[in-house]
Amino acid sequence: MNISPRATAVVFRAVAIAEAVTWIGLLAGMYVKYLGSGSEAGVEFFGPVHGGAFVLYVAATLAAALHLRWNLWAVLLALAASVPPFGTLAADRWLHRTGRLPGRRQAQDRSPRPAA
Repeated sequence: MNISPRATAVVFRAVAIAEAVTWIGLLAGMYVKYLGSGSEAGVEFFGPVHGGAFVLYVAATLAAALHLRWNLWAVLLALAASVPPFGTLAADRWLHRTGRLPGRRQAQDRSPRPAA
């Protein structure tokens, strides 16, 4: 199976967004549990969901690193970005800006052009 670099970038971005959103949900649930009404519903829901999103993010990072041949520092930075809230979004942006993840324009530049 031949997966395009653009498809790898799209999957990475989707998982990075999911990880960031579930992280914020978990933090909101923890706020309610410890500083609000004491309800554990948010933590009980977002805890496992965020755990799954985190594991998917690690897998997507490693898959993208292998497929797109990132250096060790890029991999470590992308993995470390999963710790702070919204860090995965910052990592995604940095990886695109530095050319480690192809953007829409880069994918179009590589597409074959019809002969005139």
